[in-house]
This record gives sequence, C-alpha cells and structure tokens, in this order.
Amino acid sequence: MIRVVIGHRGPLVRGALAAVLSKETDLDVAAELDRSDDVLTSVRLRPHVVVLDPQLPGKIGVEDLSRKLTGRGVLVLVDHEAIAATSMTLVKQAPRIGLIATDATPQQFVEAVRDVAKGLPVVDVRLAVAALRAGDNPLTERECEVLRQVTTGATAQEVARTLSLSAGTVRNYLSRILAKTGARSRIEAIRKAQDAGWI
Repeated sequence: MIRVVIGHRGPLVRGALAAVLSKETDLDVAAELDRSDDVLTSVRLRPHVVVLDPQLPGKIGVEDLSRKLTGRGVLVLVDHEAIAATSMTLVKQAPRIGLIATDATPQQFVEAVRDVAKGLPVVDVRLAVAALRAGDNPLTERECEVLRQVTTGATAQEVARTLSLSAGTVRNYLSRILAKTGARSRIEAIRKAQDAGWI
C-alpha cells in the first residue's frame, strides 16, 4: 500500500486529488493539509509520496520542504502556463522530486504517484522545457512567495498574516523585490516577474 500525503492550498483541489487517489486499491491518502509546516510534521505518518502545491503557504518554502522530506517521494503539481523559475531547482532534484502539470489526466496523476513511490523520474516535458527557458531568477524563494501573495491584491499586513511574518519584514522584502527587478511599483514588479517566468 502506498501512503500519500497531499499538501495543497485549495480545499476543492485537495479533496479532488484525494478522491482520485482513494479510488485506487494500492493507494491510501494518509492526510490532506493546507500548510507546508503541517506537511513537514506529517512525516510521522510515514508517507511514501507527498504531493505538493508549489505555492503551498507556510513558514517553509516548497523547495526547502522537498529537501527536508528525505526518504519520501515528492510530486509537485505545476501549472505549465505559470511556471516559476524556482521550479528549476525542483527539476534538478529528479528523480526524487517529480513534476507533473496540473492539466494531466487523473490516470496520469495516479501513475505519477506510483512512479515517484518507486523512485522513477516523473518530469513533464513541457514543464522541464519551460523551467530551462526561464531566466535566472534574482529573487529568493521567499521573495517570490511574497510577490505571489501581492498579485492577489493583498496588503503588506495581509501578506504578513498569510506567511506568518511581520508587516515590516514584508515591506523589507517588497523593497528588495523592487530593487532586484528594477521596478518602480509593485505592479511593475509583478509584471516583470510574471513575464520572466519567476512567479
């Protein structure tokens, strides 16, 4: 039996993924979680595979989280139309880290979970090409996370609450983001980062 933990920010998607996996006799969904911190503590459940949303909120970024999930297969669900350059690090961690596009079929998703559990490489070709084409990202993983939150229209205070940071720390991140992107405003920084494939 392959035990799976699902870490996704969206309850609807999380539930749908769990429902797809639960139909399989050889797969068992051990937990459905919405924060990276909780996913890390879920190792006590001894999952064979952890399915991750690359934008999973929490104190630990997905790249760091995937490194800390030693001894477990990790499958990251990525939207190929909005792949961030940070995914390049995940691509380099294959075969332990699998990458699958969010527009994969349910059966492709199930097979990807099984393959990752066996230690086989799972890398969607389109995602790999997109990651390779994305320029070097000058932003840190946390800066990308902050900027992604800002794209939702969130204020510095709201971003701080979501990411468990102080508002002052978020403002410092935003200042560094503007400096690194050469942008004059948050909106321009978002546009530049999206155009470059960083977020």
